Amino acid sequence: MEQPGVGRINSNENENASEKKKMSEEFESNTIMESLIDMPLATLDIKEEFGITDVAHKNKESSKGNEQVRKDKRKKRKKKDYQPNYFLSIPITNKEITTGIKKLQNAIIEQDKRLAKTMSRDGSFHITLLVMQLLNEDEVNIGIDTLLELKPLIEEILQGKHLTLPFQGVDTFESQVGFVKLEEGDHIKQLLEIAEVAKRTFQEKGILAGEDRSYNPHLTFMKLSKASWLRKKGVKKINPKLYEKFINHRFGEEMVYRIDLCSMLKEKQSNGYYHCDSSVVIGELEGSSSTVLQRYRKDIHSWPRGLLLGLGTCTTNPLLQEDILSMFYHCCGYYCFCY
Repeated sequence: MEQPGVGRINSNENENASEKKKMSEEFESNTIMESLIDMPLATLDIKEEFGITDVAHKNKESSKGNEQVRKDKRKKRKKKDYQPNYFLSIPITNKEITTGIKKLQNAIIEQDKRLAKTMSRDGSFHITLLVMQLLNEDEVNIGIDTLLELKPLIEEILQGKHLTLPFQGVDTFESQVGFVKLEEGDHIKQLLEIAEVAKRTFQEKGILAGEDRSYNPHLTFMKLSKASWLRKKGVKKINPKLYEKFINHRFGEEMVYRIDLCSMLKEKQSNGYYHCDSSVVIGELEGSSSTVLQRYRKDIHSWPRGLLLGLGTCTTNPLLQEDILSMFYHCCGYYCFCY
């Protein structure tokens, strides 16, 4: 015999459970947002370095199933809450380029020693491909999976060719951020196409990504916001005379062979590079004469450990496997037989 009110009690319990889950999700999201906003100078510093505006682009195309549910939840976030905390990075590892930038930085510091605190560390040099907001572990995992999906799309754009980025000259953003310029050429068109495909691919997964202003690839070497106290000393702009000898300087070429998913806020690696959650290789690794493989072997000391593990499980190239084993032995004190 049915007891009076049982159905109503169960219904109330379900409603309470649903409400508690909703409140928990909102609390987690708000807590992360507050940590981003409250971090000293984080918002200003990030916006200046990564060229971020306040409004994110949102994908208008519809998707199915769980992806649509995730997208709908993200669309409910207010535009003012959009604070990118992750980005896609093209690391700059060519020694000719990094050495040239170091000479540029030293030349500026010699003229004004106070500017030493405004300089980017040489291990952090990169080109930002896309900025995004990933608020929790689930969203980071979506970002990792999306980066893997992005790899063949990028390789389709390149059609088996290497993307080489030549750097020449120096400029600033509103005299606040100093950067090394990319030379004009077809490589700019390819890079813009890759950036657009990356933005669209991440947005289709419901990730808040991108910004309002047009994409302007650049290589940052200094920014005044790293030493905000300089304003009180009268240093409010980067004086063009400080870098005039490098206006037409050729810094070198960088072959794009890796794209990383990096955190803007997590602690950087010991080499100065950003915390890296995932990476993809652009190009072929399996041939012993592979240009990408040779570049990787040259720069293996700077690889993120997560990328080493990932390559160790997927490559059959004995040269690469040997290098990975050696790196883990020297870094960790033991061999990692992960493949």
